[in-house]
Amino acid sequence: LPILFPQQSGLYEYKIFGGLADCPPKLCVDVYMDLDFRKEWDQYVKELYEKTYDGEKVIYWEVKYPFPLSNRDYVYIRECQEMDVDGRKIWVVLAQSVSVPQCPEKPGIIRVKSYKQSLAIESDGKTGSKVYMYYFDNPGGMIPSWLVNWAAKSGVPTFLKDMQKACCNYSKST
Repeated sequence: LPILFPQQSGLYEYKIFGGLADCPPKLCVDVYMDLDFRKEWDQYVKELYEKTYDGEKVIYWEVKYPFPLSNRDYVYIRECQEMDVDGRKIWVVLAQSVSVPQCPEKPGIIRVKSYKQSLAIESDGKTGSKVYMYYFDNPGGMIPSWLVNWAAKSGVPTFLKDMQKACCNYSKST
């Protein structure tokens, strides 16, 4: 049985099942994977780019946190695969934090060293998508775990709404 409440951090791991009406799966994946477009629709992005270090594509992402908290940054790898499962097309995106010496921590920004995300998207049988997401990160610093858990609980539904809106605007902007 997976541990859903790791004792060492006091932080929850999240599993989300949801739907994005009128957003076909391929469009959802394109929007999710497009880092430049993410900067346009995600208000919390301060800096976001992909670089290759030692032949591996690595993403750097700085997230704006509200005052008086310090911003957080992530250094991670991710991969997207389109799969055929019994005739069903399912897109899977995996992401995980990595340590890259060429991308050192910046003063005043807290590095999130423990981040993991899995995303699966498929058609809902109509014009939209079914989405499954597993998510965990430990933002570090001196934030009480109850506040981190509350922010994640309220932030994930907001993220899905923002993502749906972004999908609607994506076809217009590309």
